[in-house]
Amino acid sequence: MISTDVPRERAIVLHPQLRGDDGARSAQARLSEAIGLAAAIDLDVVHGEIAVINKPRPSTLFGEGKVEEVIGLLDALAETSQEGGSKSRPGLVIVDGALSPVQHRNLEKAWNLKVLDRTALILEIFGARASTAEGRLQVDLAHLTYQRSRLVRSWTHLERQRGGAGFLGGPGERQIEADRRALAGKIDRLKAKLEQVRRTRTLQRAKRSRAPQPVVALVGYTNAGKSTLFNHLTKADVKAQDLLFATLDPTMRALVLPSGEEIVLSDTVGFISELPTQLVAAFRATLEEVQEADIIVHVRDIAHEDTDAQRSDVLKVLKGLGVDGDPSGDGDTPQVVEALNKIDLLSEEGCATVQAIARLSSEHAAATLDEPFQICVSAQEGTGVAALCDVIDGLLTADRLCVRVTLSPQDGAARAWLFDHGDVQESVHDELIETINIRLSEKVLGQFGKLFPQITHRRISNDKYNRRSA
Repeated sequence: MISTDVPRERAIVLHPQLRGDDGARSAQARLSEAIGLAAAIDLDVVHGEIAVINKPRPSTLFGEGKVEEVIGLLDALAETSQEGGSKSRPGLVIVDGALSPVQHRNLEKAWNLKVLDRTALILEIFGARASTAEGRLQVDLAHLTYQRSRLVRSWTHLERQRGGAGFLGGPGERQIEADRRALAGKIDRLKAKLEQVRRTRTLQRAKRSRAPQPVVALVGYTNAGKSTLFNHLTKADVKAQDLLFATLDPTMRALVLPSGEEIVLSDTVGFISELPTQLVAAFRATLEEVQEADIIVHVRDIAHEDTDAQRSDVLKVLKGLGVDGDPSGDGDTPQVVEALNKIDLLSEEGCATVQAIARLSSEHAAATLDEPFQICVSAQEGTGVAALCDVIDGLLTADRLCVRVTLSPQDGAARAWLFDHGDVQESVHDELIETINIRLSEKVLGQFGKLFPQITHRRISNDKYNRRSA
């Protein structure tokens, strides 16, 4: 039988590491992430290595020796094709870093194949994954913005007809100038369409703000488990894979919390270190959903070796979007919860340590980016998800008053009304008397007082989730 499967594109991955540059992540971890990105678009990575650079070269980034070494490596990795018996080298080199247009062109010329830098690779992933019209618009804009910067002198030999008259007319328009104008026109048209998307989203948010449902946005590093948690909470079927950038298009679902409070839960695109500026700009309309959320749940892969560095990358993007981490900020600042996910992948001792740290940090948490509430969860197994819902519930209803109500057997109507309109914390029976601790908004408490003036009630302390409490 003849196989009809299309062979996967073979690629090698190089992570350029400047000698002496010890960042938050190890070079090996960065290389592994780059290989994971390549796998996200089904590339067959046949080789990956860390390329140490003493001094970046303006023309090729790598030194001459490394450029020649890669040529030898490509030849060594050549495979004999079954059809004609000819040898086929890998067709792609991925450089896990930023390449200038000149470096990009020179490396492609030296290696005689396609070269992708980190930005181009991420753009390829987004282009392959975007499924909605809005997502495709955003990816197209990011692609064109990136391509415009790649238009270097490779086209300048293609000059048009001379302009002007006689000997005074200079050379006509060059191909590169025509290409730039064409790209600029396409970019302007895409920006206009995305501006319409932004206005539509603004109107939708305005409608939601008039509705009673608060918005809770899930954010986090790519592959941290946001979609798995989203599916567990909402019983949805959003694509959730152990793959970088499995989710690109935002999804929203309604969710009822333990108190009966109904919220809108939003699953968003994952972040990554050195997220291309073109993508941040293009996806701003989508990321504004995070800005407008009442609560941000930052899902972290606590089992990942670079979990702290990943957290820093996410906070950097969020703060760049205008999500203020200042606990003294105004009331419109979203409150923040960190869901420390994948505790099922930790050792028993590691899990106990993380849980202890989360408990201590949350005792006086301000619910901001820098001081979030922390909850340990396993989205895969469901561990801690109920506690996460309780925390979200508590933060959303923190402005409610906690009231102790004393009821007699004749107060059945009042009891039913309280259970329908409030969040009952505790109910204690003492012979014929029932004492209920319940959380109510100021408005609902006023309604209760007018409907049942004979019922005894008093306010009690409730500041567990108040981020501005002492």
